Amino acid sequence: METPSSIRGRGAGFNPAQRFAELRLDYDPGEAPEKIATKFLRDHSSSIISKNSSPDLPFEASLNPYRGCEHGCAYCYARPTQEYLGFSAGVDFESRIMVKEDAPALLRAELLRPSYKPVTLSLSGVTDPYQPVEKKLRITRGCLEVLAEARHPVVLITKNHLITRDVELLAELARHHATAVYISVTTLDADLAHKLEPRASAPKMRLEAIRILNEAGVPVGVSTAPIIPGLNDSEIPALIDAARAAGAQFAGYTVVRLPFAVKDIFRAWLDQHFPNMRDKILSRIEETQGKTLSHGEFGKRLKGIGVWSEQIASLFRVSIQRAGMLHRRPQVNANAFRRPRDPSGQMELF
Repeated sequence: METPSSIRGRGAGFNPAQRFAELRLDYDPGEAPEKIATKFLRDHSSSIISKNSSPDLPFEASLNPYRGCEHGCAYCYARPTQEYLGFSAGVDFESRIMVKEDAPALLRAELLRPSYKPVTLSLSGVTDPYQPVEKKLRITRGCLEVLAEARHPVVLITKNHLITRDVELLAELARHHATAVYISVTTLDADLAHKLEPRASAPKMRLEAIRILNEAGVPVGVSTAPIIPGLNDSEIPALIDAARAAGAQFAGYTVVRLPFAVKDIFRAWLDQHFPNMRDKILSRIEETQGKTLSHGEFGKRLKGIGVWSEQIASLFRVSIQRAGMLHRRPQVNANAFRRPRDPSGQMELF
């Protein structure tokens, strides 16, 4: 395993050995690069909608315009997905981004299939659909344009203020009860947010995104996830209050879990930023995850078990009750769904 280092602008300081590769690159002490540029690679997937059967997740299908995520959140559970592509879950996850340029066209083709039946899509459920390169590539926007045309139900979650660029599309979907949005806010401390989620929007900008979406009539809530016991759990009341003041109508949370290589990445992150708190934080995570860092059972991984999980659940419940917020988002539906325009020019007789 590479020696962890401080790489500017990255949540991970190194590339841990990945599960499926026999070869890896190791640097001698002091030889690792201080800065790593992001590379964007074309993803030639032939389909765009992924089905999900996990009982832990509240959606049947997801749409992921990108693989990998430049936001670089140190705790991200999705990091190991990059290993299936031959990359590491560390710096590679946030600097080798697979881009699905054909996503809007693939989505349109899928929705045009006579056998297609709409189910609520999660956009994206794995990596953030509004990571920085989206400002230039506009792939997520292209997908939203198709979904808005089709009045197709979709739920979004993001840490980026960039979602406000697409507010008119979201408002159109909301008019047909076909969308809801979660803005993820893990801390109100800008310095902690920069360390924990180095390329995501600052907390105040995420709260501003909530305000803009709410004023446009888009159902919007806050995701205070993940809650990391010993690091940000004490912020739950303040997070809920700030989100409510910005216009959030509902809220959700999960507790942190650290699967596979994520445990080494997050441990190294704690060594770099909070060395005196490392053992306490890891011990509390282990308690919530059944004496591991990622519980193996469905139904226990996302909310955790034990005393710390119970305290987090109680604090969250009291906080949203006091703020007058809902614990669940409004239901979205496909009642207004219609097939999008066929670019081939084919028209139905009736």
